[in-house]
Amino acid sequence: MAFDGVVTKSVTHELNQSIKNGRVNRIFQPTSTEVAITIRNNRQNYILLFSIHPSYARFHLTEDDYRNPEDPPMFCMVLRKYLSGANLVDIKQDELERVINFTFKTRNEIGDIGEMTLVMELMGRHSNLLLLNEDKKTILDSIKHIPSYINRHRTILPGATYIPPPTQNKLNPLTISGEEFVRRLDFNSGKLDQQIVQTLSGTSPMLAKEIVFRANLGAQSAYSNSFETFKQIILNNDFTPTIYLGDREDYHVYPISHLNVEKKVYSTTNEMLDNFYSGKAEKDRVKQQAKDLHRFLSNEVKKNERKLKIHRQTMKKAEDADRFQKQGELLTANMHLVKKGDESVKVLDYYDPEQKEITIQLKTDETPSENAQRFFTRYRKLVNSTKVVKREIHKTIHEINYLRNLLQQIDTARESDIEEIRDELKDEGYFKKQKQRKRKKQHKPKPDEFKSSDGTVILVGRNNNQNEYVTHKLAHRDDVWLHTLNIPGSHVVIRSNDPSEETLIEAAELAAYYSQARMSSSVPVDYTQIRYVKKPAGGKPGYVTYDNQKTLNVTPSEEKITKINKN
Repeated sequence: MAFDGVVTKSVTHELNQSIKNGRVNRIFQPTSTEVAITIRNNRQNYILLFSIHPSYARFHLTEDDYRNPEDPPMFCMVLRKYLSGANLVDIKQDELERVINFTFKTRNEIGDIGEMTLVMELMGRHSNLLLLNEDKKTILDSIKHIPSYINRHRTILPGATYIPPPTQNKLNPLTISGEEFVRRLDFNSGKLDQQIVQTLSGTSPMLAKEIVFRANLGAQSAYSNSFETFKQIILNNDFTPTIYLGDREDYHVYPISHLNVEKKVYSTTNEMLDNFYSGKAEKDRVKQQAKDLHRFLSNEVKKNERKLKIHRQTMKKAEDADRFQKQGELLTANMHLVKKGDESVKVLDYYDPEQKEITIQLKTDETPSENAQRFFTRYRKLVNSTKVVKREIHKTIHEINYLRNLLQQIDTARESDIEEIRDELKDEGYFKKQKQRKRKKQHKPKPDEFKSSDGTVILVGRNNNQNEYVTHKLAHRDDVWLHTLNIPGSHVVIRSNDPSEETLIEAAELAAYYSQARMSSSVPVDYTQIRYVKKPAGGKPGYVTYDNQKTLNVTPSEEKITKINKN
């Protein structure tokens, strides 16, 4: 992913056009690596996202919704203290490096006007976001603290002197000529793309390969021309934000012609970045947070599958119950033919229409009566076990479906959903509840809310807690309820008793997308009215039965869901 100096320049250029001179309305820090600032400019609200995620470090405008924690972290409190109500007066990139200064005009406690600088340093896993005081020399706070024993070059702590990241002594491609660029290359050494990365600041490997590709391995003049084209596009901000949909998705704002893959072009770099990164960082965090849950649930599924196999083997053995009963009755009727010590006896099978003879094996150390009683005992034992095993099979299948449903919910979960799933497992007795000194505040579940093309509200539960809330609390009895047929997935409710066909299809696509079959085609989705959806007594969370349903077959896709989401 090439969030290099050129992409940084494109984002900075767009932000200067859209949010410069805007006023800070809201600041919150949804995670330890992200800060979101709402800026109002030209009668419109913009959410500016800063992320120092080790894999997805970036900054851009976003349309995603971010959770505002009840207890804001210290860095968020510092930003609110100094930047709330401030005006963003300048956004400046340090040459073509990935260091950006956001200058805010503020008023202190006594009303004096001053300036604060928010510095975004994009350096992969070493990225950071720092707030500097008016002289730009002292760090007020940073999202990540770096003491001197970790980094000898500079200390990043409140009150420390701000030292910019070390320079890499590369050339700024915007200030050199094509001839000077060519002189820096050693054509005899080869690997020209790597040389370009080492020579030019703000240039990623993808960009360097493109410069070489456009020169087409020609003479030195071809490389000079290729560089000049590259330079002019950047100087003129003539960017083409594009996502390249190959085996490994990537993006850039400079036209990349050496990648022969499907492309998706965007009108702005911010829109491209928001679409590319949307959900990626959260999915990564959820994956880490839910690692233990996923492992536990997978092991529970395997354990119950082994149990189900044993139960089915027991049921297979129970098929011999009638044979033991028949042998006991035939032996009782022919007791006069048997004496103790006999290994077997041949008797006439009067249950058989053809009256054939059968041989009954006996235990030599038992009397004829004891042998007969043994057959009847085995018969009763198998009959009784069949009743119990049938119940256990039903219970085990139900348990497996419940656990698989939770696994599916983890796959599509957000961070807040993981905690709800964890609490549910504690309530169901899978995890031991910890004693809490402070009573945990109960929050209403927050299911996802979508709007169909005609404006009808569609509710989607993302876990069992939300599923039950959507189905049994929020929905009216005439609303339409949807769920994938025999596939673990979300409860979906259309807030209408007579939705249009288009709304019904969009809701079915949501049900299919938020299910285990999200990557499948022609997914069957049942729909019926809420009045026909019932929760059985003692049923697991999220488990319901329903009737009077009809079925739709839909093929879900992320593009369709994004379109519905934008409604």
